[in-house]
Amino acid sequence: MSTVLVHRPQFFKISHDGYRNHRKSSRIATVRNMTMDSKSSGTSKKEDLSTQVLRPVVPQLETLGPSDLKFDRLQPSDQELVHHDRFQFGKFVAREAVLDEEYWTAAWLRAESLWEGRTNERYVDNYKRKFAEQEFNDIKRRCRGQHGQKYLCIVTVKKEERNVKRTVLKSVVGTLDLSIRYMLHGETYPGERVMAPPFGCINKTDPNRYGYIANLCVAKSARRQGIASNMLHFAIVSAKSNDVDQLYVHVHRNNKPALELYQKMGFELSHSYDMVGMGSSQFLEHTDLLCIRM
Repeated sequence: MSTVLVHRPQFFKISHDGYRNHRKSSRIATVRNMTMDSKSSGTSKKEDLSTQVLRPVVPQLETLGPSDLKFDRLQPSDQELVHHDRFQFGKFVAREAVLDEEYWTAAWLRAESLWEGRTNERYVDNYKRKFAEQEFNDIKRRCRGQHGQKYLCIVTVKKEERNVKRTVLKSVVGTLDLSIRYMLHGETYPGERVMAPPFGCINKTDPNRYGYIANLCVAKSARRQGIASNMLHFAIVSAKSNDVDQLYVHVHRNNKPALELYQKMGFELSHSYDMVGMGSSQFLEHTDLLCIRM
């Protein structure tokens, strides 16, 4: 068994762009400056003691925006994706995103879903673009992996057709996130409220390994064609191939269509959260944790 030490959340502040800023700290180092005294007949050494403040180096992440992308980039061909796992159904294919333009389109679909039904408000387009830019860079950051996690951005694209050329923007119609994680010290299920020391640890053993689904959404123009259920099927198969036997998802209990979809795919209620049990997290208020065991 291997153990990885990680800082607990209170040691960090989550900024608006989703990046964890390092805790402000400084370290005092003593620097010895050697000087020569020319007034004495012999050569003598003077030692100047001075202090220098050394601050931690904050790693800089590469950030990209829409101006860095090729919006006329064509959808990858089947020949280019021959070594990638794919799941074909009807007119569509579910697979892992491979291009920055696919990451961007997935981020934009999430922004569209988040602000759906509020198109008459003037500020919506501006907020959607800012959210999409942030989510795009977060997707790229998560794909690099962190704390032993594995992350997949799954997309559903229109199937390649002979003599038909589509851009990435016009081919991606659905997306979801699949991450492979480990339980924190003391957890028996994701999001469990446990008393933990200032430094938590992740026990990297098979029983503590699980899959987690998030950000499932489908383009409005492509709904009711089985895209969500087939993406979930592909995510379940992908989790199995990564030796995961438990797959979780949080669903708001008022979202009846989503609850019915997950139950249809075999997910069952694992734990319920409410304002009393998990009042410190707005995300978990009135939320159910569903799980499928494979």
